[in-house]
Amino acid sequence: MTATLRPLTASDKDQWTALWRDYLEFYQATLPDSQFDLQFARLIGDDPRDFNGIVAEIDGQLVGIVHFVFHRHGWHAEDVCYLQDLYVAPVARATGQGRALIEAVYAAADAAGAANVYWLTQSFNTTARQLYDRVGRETPFLKYQRS
Repeated sequence: MTATLRPLTASDKDQWTALWRDYLEFYQATLPDSQFDLQFARLIGDDPRDFNGIVAEIDGQLVGIVHFVFHRHGWHAEDVCYLQDLYVAPVARATGQGRALIEAVYAAADAAGAANVYWLTQSFNTTARQLYDRVGRETPFLKYQRS
């Protein structure tokens, strides 16, 4: 199963919405429709400091999405790249689509001169972590947020 990887486009909205909703459901998160509209607009906008989206498509059907954003970092002169969301539909899992989407972000980061690519996942996401251990390295940092 080989997918075509390409930038997200305006015509992808319905399929993207379904995939992002499934992604959020996995993480037990829900967002209002207005946030879906806002995030999609960010993903297809032309602001270089805003989010970017790449999709994996097979026979006209989106089977995977990845969202990433470049931002400044106090430890680097160059921007860094945060890979925020990665999701592959169950029908396309274990076919290399997740790895291909991560590598597409790596390529975009290299083209932009980014110092690094990083992402977060939950500790219980063991299936995805098997892939992440092959394409990246786990760091000792823990995430905290305002309570």
